[in-house]
Amino acid sequence: MTFVVTKSSPSVLVRPSEPTPAATIRPTSTDMTRLGMSFTSFHVFERGVDEPAETIRRALSRALVHYYPFAGRLAGSGDDVVFSCTGEGVVFVRATANCTLEDVNFLGAPVVMSLADLAVRYGGPCRAASDPLMMMQVTEFACGGFVVAATWNHGVADACGLAQFLRAVGELARGLHSPSVVPVRYDESLPDIPQLATILLKRLAAGVKFAHVDFAYCDVIIPWSFVNRVKAEFGSRHAGDRPCSVFEAVTAAMWQCRTRAINGHGGGALAPLVFAANVRKHVGAKDGYYGNCIMSQVVVATADAVANGDVVDLVKLIKDAKERIPVLVSTKTLGLDDGGGGELVAALCGYGALYASSWAGLGLDGVDFGGGRPARVIPDSEVKMLPSISPGAPCSMMDGHGVNVVASCVTDEHLEGFRAQLARL
Repeated sequence: MTFVVTKSSPSVLVRPSEPTPAATIRPTSTDMTRLGMSFTSFHVFERGVDEPAETIRRALSRALVHYYPFAGRLAGSGDDVVFSCTGEGVVFVRATANCTLEDVNFLGAPVVMSLADLAVRYGGPCRAASDPLMMMQVTEFACGGFVVAATWNHGVADACGLAQFLRAVGELARGLHSPSVVPVRYDESLPDIPQLATILLKRLAAGVKFAHVDFAYCDVIIPWSFVNRVKAEFGSRHAGDRPCSVFEAVTAAMWQCRTRAINGHGGGALAPLVFAANVRKHVGAKDGYYGNCIMSQVVVATADAVANGDVVDLVKLIKDAKERIPVLVSTKTLGLDDGGGGELVAALCGYGALYASSWAGLGLDGVDFGGGRPARVIPDSEVKMLPSISPGAPCSMMDGHGVNVVASCVTDEHLEGFRAQLARL
């Protein structure tokens, strides 16, 4: 059977249902490093609601009254870019699929339906002024279930902020008068947050080009038996430390398996790990703040140490890096010895690096448009330039067996070896 997604109607602009302030909001330094990036969050709902596309469209319009920057556009150029709250709206598309969610494995592995068919995309990096800050597609399946794909310019919100927004849309779809969380987009008290992207952008100025890479799409499960074993071993060897977290165990496993797959037994080259950290609590962000409030923390190690080391030792490296975050935030530094042009920065821009961004605990599993929480949440990006993984993608259909990780971190050349390493966990 061929699975087909059909756009039921032309795209429309969903505007706020009431007048909103014609304001301009200056991006923070953290927002600025992400203005050209777009991501998509796919939410798979097994239980249907009455007319899901129309229900969500109406709720989206009401939510934009409270989150009106999403309905605006970028204005200006260079360092003078601002979010212009024009109320122009969010692009919205209704679509239908000729199959059930079960037919397509709830978008899990093995992949039988392209995620691209279920989303509206930018067609490349986000462009100033001409592009909306958010696009949404609701695809209704023959079983009554549906998929909501929210694609957004990362500059206007991080994933935690997106989750807050989508939960608000869900609350209004379920009949609440207003969102339960009062949104805050501008917080003048926020300090500058040190950003790795600022250092990497210097490489662009030096002539290094970042381009899209056709990484293989991987949707894997790290078994609970492995996670629990690593947590127990870490606890016995590091009794004075905080317990090993699920994120640390899973990320260490992915880091090691990938490094083995692309380097064999390793070598002296650097194989750094970079993970994103929500620093709202460290910078005192106001409740309800949904702008970017994240930093990237770097864990430096050689390919040999990662490939041949004990996974518990890798967990320790990740945990130590997490413990340094409050100090780095307060000193507004990244604590890197490499000033911007040496071996480490070169490694961070290459295939040997791995970028991790946890999607667990962000609230994306709490989005509910009236039929209950999603059966799956899947992160994806249209433009992929650096190897990345998303540990802890919530609501996996396999939650009882392990932790879901969505990854775009190896090319086809190394896919078989990567899968073989994962199978040994």
